Amino acid sequence: MKLIHCADVHLDAKMTSHLTGEMARVRRAELLHTFCRMVEYAASSQVEAVLIAGDLFDGKNVSAAARNTVKDAIADHPEISFFYLRGNHDADSFLGNLQEWPDNLKLFGDTWTTYLLGETGGITVTGAEPGREGGILYERLVLDAEKFNIVVLHGQVTEHTAGNDPEYVKLKLLRDKGIDYLALGHVHACQEARLDGRGSYCYPGCLEGRGFDECGEHGFVLLSVEENGTCTREFVPFASRFYHMPEVDITGCRHTPDIARRIRQALEEAAYDSRCMLKVVLTGSVEVDCEKNMEILAKQFEPMYGYLEIQDDSVLYVDYSLYALDQSLKGEFVRTVQAAQGLGQEEKAAIIRCGIRALSGEAI
Repeated sequence: MKLIHCADVHLDAKMTSHLTGEMARVRRAELLHTFCRMVEYAASSQVEAVLIAGDLFDGKNVSAAARNTVKDAIADHPEISFFYLRGNHDADSFLGNLQEWPDNLKLFGDTWTTYLLGETGGITVTGAEPGREGGILYERLVLDAEKFNIVVLHGQVTEHTAGNDPEYVKLKLLRDKGIDYLALGHVHACQEARLDGRGSYCYPGCLEGRGFDECGEHGFVLLSVEENGTCTREFVPFASRFYHMPEVDITGCRHTPDIARRIRQALEEAAYDSRCMLKVVLTGSVEVDCEKNMEILAKQFEPMYGYLEIQDDSVLYVDYSLYALDQSLKGEFVRTVQAAQGLGQEEKAAIIRCGIRALSGEAI
């Protein structure tokens, strides 16, 4: 049997921290489309169940378009069972505003709920949503050791057992329970590790990256469970766009065309395509009189990618020997700043850069 494990789709997320309003609207539509593509992938790949381990939506304000699209995607594939466990971002807006739920949409409550899968019921899917007043009652989780047991939870894994915070999944209390696969949501990068001698736990990561704190490949985990209880897992990259933060060392560059060449070389070597969302981070050190126009640099590369911005983390340095015998006003200015007390080298370099630009008639 094939199953998909996904989480943290965050439909209807605002995504306005780095995008304009129109671009954010497009990205919200792309996220919704990616969810629908995943459902179509499941149908064409004979996947029998989709595990949604929380945060299908980003908050309580669920648009009618997202609500209806998700409902129809599920209802249009009755051959697939959808197991939806709400996460900390999910609210009642999706389910509460549905006049009726598709029969193949399986839900969980604040106590353990178990569903059987397979012709002989040899696979179980068990999950619980932590109540607002407390965490999950781990001691009440009872599984049949003769079956292949999948447990679905949403939260951050921890080895601590004290407290009753519903944001945490307590691994110690889940060990030796007969769990074969602990399907988790909440962490936005794909992670997998052993739970105990029998099973493992896995975060599939978010289905799509939504910002530069979620760089790299994103998608879902495809599970294949055999009749003998063996299970293979494969991460399937599936996002429509990928976020990347390449660093470009501009040490020694003297002007904007030099920097542009360094950026172009780095992007070509990385083979980023038009789907990529890029934040190019400039590093290294340049002399204070380096001509560097960030707006011109960004405009050169913006049309090639889904999104591009340039962040300047390079540092300035001053070769004071070049100005030691310079009798011009610029030389006198540099030597005066160099001799100033109470200023660090970076502060001096920044002041000298501003002064040189001003003396050259450039905007500061």
